[in-house]
Amino acid sequence: MSTEKSGLDALLTPEESVLVLIDHQPFQFANLHSHEPTMVVNNVIGLAKTAKAFGIPTILTTVVEERGGYLIQGLQDVFPDQKPINRTFINTWEDSRVVDAVRATGRKKLVIAGLWTEICVAMPALHALDDGYAVYVVTDASGGVSPEAHDMAVRRLVQAGVVPITWGAVQGELQRDWAREATIPALVDVNAQHGGGGGVAYAWETQLLNTPVPGA
Repeated sequence: MSTEKSGLDALLTPEESVLVLIDHQPFQFANLHSHEPTMVVNNVIGLAKTAKAFGIPTILTTVVEERGGYLIQGLQDVFPDQKPINRTFINTWEDSRVVDAVRATGRKKLVIAGLWTEICVAMPALHALDDGYAVYVVTDASGGVSPEAHDMAVRRLVQAGVVPITWGAVQGELQRDWAREATIPALVDVNAQHGGGGGVAYAWETQLLNTPVPGA
């Protein structure tokens, strides 16, 4: 698989992308130690809302959810009518239902986030790469059982040709031009809710704009 490393073709577009979210479940979060867990929750929900804003097909999947817990509620709430594909395979890409769902979109830029990076993200990313997909792993919406586990997984993926990216960078590449006004209201809402300091600053600016000036 030869993934473009530079130029416009290296950037994500809404028309070419498909998102797969893997195993954001309570049991997986219980042993997440590479990141502060609530940060990953925030980021993956922001990523999912971004994908929805741009009309990007999103596939939700869990592993043995009857033991590991259902998909976290905040993420399920973004797609309330979609039932996650519940697997027994550790490697998501070995489940034909997931592969068929991705193939049905006709899109070749595969964006993945999941828990844990070193196992449930690395396996399908490497596998899908060999199947001809350009694979992007959202590192701050994923996490491992330790900082080392996450870091080694990202290094391994980069060596194989997978592109590491953060959820804010995904958003920027999809929007690309502020003259594309159709998606701006949704992006403002996403960033107000999940954009950290930027969201706080936006709320403050909104407050100032909506506060009458005394004597005006």
